[in-house]
Amino acid sequence: MLTTLAVAHYRSLRELVVPMTGLNLVTGANGSGKSNLYRALRLLAETARGGVIPALAREGGLASTLWAGPERLSARMQRGEVPVEGSVRQERVSLRLGFAGDEFGYAIDLGLPIPSNSAFARDPEIKREVIWSGPFLRSANVLVDRHGPVVRVREGRGWRIAAEHLSGFESLFDHVADPASAPEVLVLRERIRGWRFYDHFRSDHEAPARLPQLGTRTPVLSHDGRDLAAAWQTIREIGDAESLDDAVRDAFPGARVTIQGDDGHFLLHFDQEGLLRPLSAAELSDGTLRYLLWIAALHTPRPPELMVLNEPETSLHPDLLPALARLIAAASRRCQVWVVSHAPRLIAALEAEPDCNTLQLEKAFSQTTLLGQGLLDAPAWHWPER
Repeated sequence: MLTTLAVAHYRSLRELVVPMTGLNLVTGANGSGKSNLYRALRLLAETARGGVIPALAREGGLASTLWAGPERLSARMQRGEVPVEGSVRQERVSLRLGFAGDEFGYAIDLGLPIPSNSAFARDPEIKREVIWSGPFLRSANVLVDRHGPVVRVREGRGWRIAAEHLSGFESLFDHVADPASAPEVLVLRERIRGWRFYDHFRSDHEAPARLPQLGTRTPVLSHDGRDLAAAWQTIREIGDAESLDDAVRDAFPGARVTIQGDDGHFLLHFDQEGLLRPLSAAELSDGTLRYLLWIAALHTPRPPELMVLNEPETSLHPDLLPALARLIAAASRRCQVWVVSHAPRLIAALEAEPDCNTLQLEKAFSQTTLLGQGLLDAPAWHWPER
């Protein structure tokens, strides 16, 4: 389980270190930085998939994602005594992302490339990557250290060079994940790759979930929900079928879901009290279909180490939100869950859970901060130096 998430110089997240528990709820007013924190977590996930540089490019490049305010906000600026203005830069351009967990921690530092004649001279470079053991980085607990093109792996009381010519656009996860010589890299890479993000379930009239789909065993629902019927049948066969049915009845009393198969194509049917025939997925309202997608996602027979839900209340009637909160809370007992929401009813229902860790964001001088977090309240955290 992740215990700390840290971000520096990414959009409005000038310097943010937040604690994490099993069930994490990110809230705040519009524009407070909820989406930025979510995107930062997705960027971290891309490091293990070899896509952190392309992911930054899709956001407009490093220049577009860097903190746009002054390098330092003086006390006088914050009190309004002098205007907010920049000064001569004292530190290197840097975008930093990191986390710490029960076993391992990881941090990555991205910066500007060395000037060259390459056509890709605007691509950011990975300047530093470090993997450590324990709750925060110390020189004594570093396991793998990447500095520029060189990657070192701890061996006894010394170091062994694992790579000497790593390109600036490649993460150490791409080349040093060897089960014999660097098992920590392999273990951490696979754990990060297992993180699951849901933020764009389709429920429009042409959504794939409304149409018959060729079904195969599906322990993990796809990000757009196209394999809903197959995932539902998979849960019924190898997962917790009783909990699946209970979740439907909790949200829609008296209703039940069945899966019809025709020559290998699966179609979801929804039975409701008072109707003489079941409704097909094509007939369901956007909210009902989307809620069934959440049931399938959160009942996965293969729970990840981390599941991230971005505004799960979208298209749902407010009366469904307490049931959704119960669904999320139950899932958090099987895996770590991160929820981004601005729906008051869902927030209130989740905060009623005793283990809910509420992270309420606010913004001052365009900088995102955690409400109520003082200088001594943040988890211990140290960034690796270049």
